[in-house]
Amino acid sequence: MSEHRRKLPPQPQGGGRAAARRAAQQPTGRRAAQTRGSDSGSPSESYGEERPYGGRAEARRAAQRGPGRRRGAEAAAAGAGAGRGRGGPPGKKRLIDYPRHDKYGWRRWMPSWKLTSGLFLGFAASLLGAATIAYAMVEVPDPDKAATAQNNVYYWDDGTQMAATGGEINRQIIPIEEIPLAMQNAVISAENKTFRDDSGIDPMGIGRALFNMATGEQTQGGSTITQQYVKNNRLNNQSQTLSRKFKELFISIKVGTDLDKKDIMAGYLNTSYYGRGAYGIQAAARTYYNKDAQKLNPSECAFLASLLKGSTYYDPEGAPEIDPEATAKNNEERATKRWKWILDEMTNDGYLKPGERAKFTTFPMPLKTTKNAKLGGQIGYLVDLAKAYFINNNDRGITAQDLAQGGYEIHTTFNKKRVKDLETAVKNVYDANIDPAKRPKTDTHVQFGGASVDPETGAIVAIYGGSDATKHFTNNADQTGAQVGSTFKPFVLAAAMRDGVRDPNGGPEQGPDQRRLVDPDKSIYEGRNKLKIKNYDGSVWQDENGEQWLQTNDGQVSYKDINLRQAMIHSANSPFVQLGMDIGIPKVRQAAIDAGLRENSLAKANVPSFSIGISDPSAIRMAGSYATFAANGEQRDPYSVTKVDAGGKTVFEHEVKTKAAFSTAVASNVTDVLRDVVEDPEGTGKNARIPGRDVAGKTGTTDGNKSAWFVGYTPQLSTAIDMYRLDDNAENKNRKFLEMYGTGDQDKIHGSSFPSEIWQKYMSSTLKGEKVMRFPKPETLDAEAVYGGGAPSPQPTPSEKPSETPSQSPSPTPSQSSSSPSPEPDTSCGPFEWDCSEDNGGQNGGSDEGATDTGGSTTGGVTTSPSPPTGGNVNGNPTGGSGNSNGGGWLGGSEG
Repeated sequence: MSEHRRKLPPQPQGGGRAAARRAAQQPTGRRAAQTRGSDSGSPSESYGEERPYGGRAEARRAAQRGPGRRRGAEAAAAGAGAGRGRGGPPGKKRLIDYPRHDKYGWRRWMPSWKLTSGLFLGFAASLLGAATIAYAMVEVPDPDKAATAQNNVYYWDDGTQMAATGGEINRQIIPIEEIPLAMQNAVISAENKTFRDDSGIDPMGIGRALFNMATGEQTQGGSTITQQYVKNNRLNNQSQTLSRKFKELFISIKVGTDLDKKDIMAGYLNTSYYGRGAYGIQAAARTYYNKDAQKLNPSECAFLASLLKGSTYYDPEGAPEIDPEATAKNNEERATKRWKWILDEMTNDGYLKPGERAKFTTFPMPLKTTKNAKLGGQIGYLVDLAKAYFINNNDRGITAQDLAQGGYEIHTTFNKKRVKDLETAVKNVYDANIDPAKRPKTDTHVQFGGASVDPETGAIVAIYGGSDATKHFTNNADQTGAQVGSTFKPFVLAAAMRDGVRDPNGGPEQGPDQRRLVDPDKSIYEGRNKLKIKNYDGSVWQDENGEQWLQTNDGQVSYKDINLRQAMIHSANSPFVQLGMDIGIPKVRQAAIDAGLRENSLAKANVPSFSIGISDPSAIRMAGSYATFAANGEQRDPYSVTKVDAGGKTVFEHEVKTKAAFSTAVASNVTDVLRDVVEDPEGTGKNARIPGRDVAGKTGTTDGNKSAWFVGYTPQLSTAIDMYRLDDNAENKNRKFLEMYGTGDQDKIHGSSFPSEIWQKYMSSTLKGEKVMRFPKPETLDAEAVYGGGAPSPQPTPSEKPSETPSQSPSPTPSQSSSSPSPEPDTSCGPFEWDCSEDNGGQNGGSDEGATDTGGSTTGGVTTSPSPPTGGNVNGNPTGGSGNSNGGGWLGGSEG
């Protein structure tokens, strides 16, 4: 055995590659015969078979690794030998040795350190080469080239041109010598303290921006003044993209290398956007202070520097049409705070001496804005509304600054005829009734606002923003702060039908929020004046000071027991205030939001007067929310832009989204009740009737007679009109609503007067010749009779003979002497005499406001009834009378 291991049998002659060559030269048949001969040999002949090149070495290595791995190694060796037989000489490496030739298993696929370092160096060299080429190709920004822009063109809903804005950027390039050093230092202290020493880029800021864009997070701009200067000059591409960021990076590097810091600072201040269409420091100085830039003092410079953070939020004039939070008051507070901070930073950085800083204690309030004469009349309001809608709703991050640079075609929903009809209706009523020269104490500062919405789509087809957009700058169709009064009551009624009132007798076993849906005709509520308001469980409602609430009606009229339809017709306050408490104010608020009102326009306090309109939504939103009832419960947000094109591409397109706010049963019954407000002879909205058309609507007048509304709709159009007095020329912080007693030579302004008159004139004119449409019939409600506010529920009629089992049939309804008798005046009850008799007769009188009280009461709360009355329009006690219901108390009131 030892000899056997020591000596190997001799190799056959001509083995290896030589044998392979000879075999290749032989005929095919001969080679096959040799192969068969070899296959049929004995086992001992295996020592003489042909080995692949290097086979013995592979065998030795396999023997050293052990028998378990020998077969694999032999197979690998055989494969390698076969490969060498077909390829080049054994052991020769490739240029890129991957997979690695001398490794096995997973090690063959692990790159060597040479390969790894080589690839890295190659990639770095390629990147450096690309960067060098990119650096050579980019150009340093030219401020003069950046000062060009295109028109923005606005179109009516029929595609005809409405207005063209822009075209000339409000910018004038001035040299650094004419820019105050205080302005330069202000932006350095506020934005880039290392400006005079840095290289022009912020690697950390760029990395953060790239990471946020790659991960889909909010984008960030460059943080240095140099980078902002580069960004300002790239007007044709304001989108935040990776390619844009890389281009800006190379431009910033080149700018920082090639330009002097003074040139960069001049370029930055000459191309920055300061709001109000002003590009550059010279335009900003003229726009805000009507002076040349070189005449600005450090205080004014600090304010203008604050605008660079975003004029939408730092211009004291405000921009609530773009963001409801950007009110004049909020913006002034933000601007004042940042102005002080910049002055303090300038002092800390040594740019402003403490003694000079002490001089600037009063905020340098800028001038009022002015509008282009081409945007006079209603056009300016329409353009502003469309612009704000586009900025707030596009998903490309297009800002007001981008829009100011022009090049956009904005297609709006505004109908030229309807806009003109609405403007004409307002003007005719104003000219016929309002005379500031004749009645300066009562007829000055009178404002009207209005909006029309298509219920089928939510499109805003017309607005009235004021007398002239170049003179009156607030858009009265948008949120102005005017409370809506009793035009809010339909939302309370809708909540009662949809969500129901809480059952005080529910008990723990029935759940904490056991509810009963309300039928507007069968349900009876106490309607008397100075009704003490209670919680749904019968406990007296109290404010945080322990004071109770007495709700008044307009004219101190008492209605006593009244159903909700009649309460809406006469706009009685007491029933709806108590109904709101029985439902729960959060439910009422949610119903208003579901109808289309914005939550931020609604009062946040859960107080009784919430249900009679202490909130201040815009005319646009009121028209839109009533449009939900006109659309039989389907809600669509109001919108003013259908699509926007730029550069031959559509960059925005509105998509109508429909939500089911209320069931068709609830919506159709709300509409049916509001129809009676207009069609009933004693309804507060009777002045809005349009012969031959179905009309539904509601009047509203607020506490102190400071605003009056009429909101109504036909099946194809919903319109809101409001009226108020507001000193528009006073300082922003001192603006306040004025009373309208005596305005238009009337004792008191109600929603049933001028607002409903404007509504009727406009709707009659604008719908003339259009198809007459009808409201759907009210559907049957799965609701029941509810008795609230102290209204007694009917008692079962005792039978002559006691029966062994209780009767299952309802008792007869108490007979009514009249469906709508005259209301009862209330003169003998003082504001705190909640429990006095109201049947003493006398003259009308008393306060229009609610009162607080500390005594007890037997009114309020929900009462269950074992025997609800049948039929509609049930009135327990005299109810009639006309006039609008104002009242409410310390938290505001309602209705006209």
